[in-house]
Amino acid sequence: MKEIRITEKEAGQRLDKFLVRYLPEAGKSFLYKMMRKKNIVLNGKKCTGSELLQTEDSVKLFFADETLQKFMGQTIVEKKSSYPSLDPKTVVYEDEQILGINKPVGMLSQKAEESDLSLCEYLTGYLFATKALDEEGYRTFHPGVCNRLDRNTSGLVLAGKNNAAARALYAMFQDRSMEKYYLALVKGEMKKKQKIKGYLKKDAATNTVTVTEHEVPDSSYIETAYEPLKCAGGYTLLKVELITGRTHQIRSHLSFTGHPIVGDGKYGNKRVNEVFRKEHGLRYQFLHAYEVVFPKLGAPLEALSGKTIQAPLPEEKARILRALHMDIE
Repeated sequence: MKEIRITEKEAGQRLDKFLVRYLPEAGKSFLYKMMRKKNIVLNGKKCTGSELLQTEDSVKLFFADETLQKFMGQTIVEKKSSYPSLDPKTVVYEDEQILGINKPVGMLSQKAEESDLSLCEYLTGYLFATKALDEEGYRTFHPGVCNRLDRNTSGLVLAGKNNAAARALYAMFQDRSMEKYYLALVKGEMKKKQKIKGYLKKDAATNTVTVTEHEVPDSSYIETAYEPLKCAGGYTLLKVELITGRTHQIRSHLSFTGHPIVGDGKYGNKRVNEVFRKEHGLRYQFLHAYEVVFPKLGAPLEALSGKTIQAPLPEEKARILRALHMDIE
């Protein structure tokens, strides 16, 4: 028999999801059968799997040691050694609950294919290396990012360091209760702060989107706000607030207004992109997830209540702004 005491890191999730993570080789139907037969019990009582776990709950597994080891699968020590770690310089914020990472251009936020190496793998390696995650914790919590950026968009990505924090962060991204700001260099000189609205339709086959002024079938409402920070030489540096969060929203919405992001190969201006490639070596869109502002929060993220987290521009983008006399540092 093995007893598992639930800590704050595991609390808040359904028992069946916890068991699937802890015993990945057992299979869901088998786990439900074991609960029905009371070979798995919660706080000494029969359970169904739908219960929400709380701190100090007791989960008992009445399995032989060799059976338990088989259901646990590959040892965590073997997996642990396969994860690379984040460069500590990319960590722009860390507390007991969350991590803020300045994702570089070219890195996937999450795997697209099994063979990919994404920010999630680097995050896992970092949490192991800093001992924020141990082998036992990894059985029921696999770290992941709570917001995603395009491969060629740099900037701030947030991740929870435990299940409760990750769920709370993800919920804020879903309900848009936190403020999210980007920096974008666009074609044209823009003088006024504005909020723009429209409708976005995605073409999954080409992974592109189309923006229209009025609603069309299968389109989604979008809203984007921007504030000009610097103008020079026919270009403007904008601070953009992402009010709704749709695929390629900022890139396509600004392009729709006639002010495409510099370097954007999908929605940008080819002539402008070529100029910046030749003169500044820019080979991707000048878009950077710069800042998040948190609302008033309770547990487990009360330390973030009202806090602002920023991710500095990567040096390549900062150098371009200096060359354009638009430095904001």
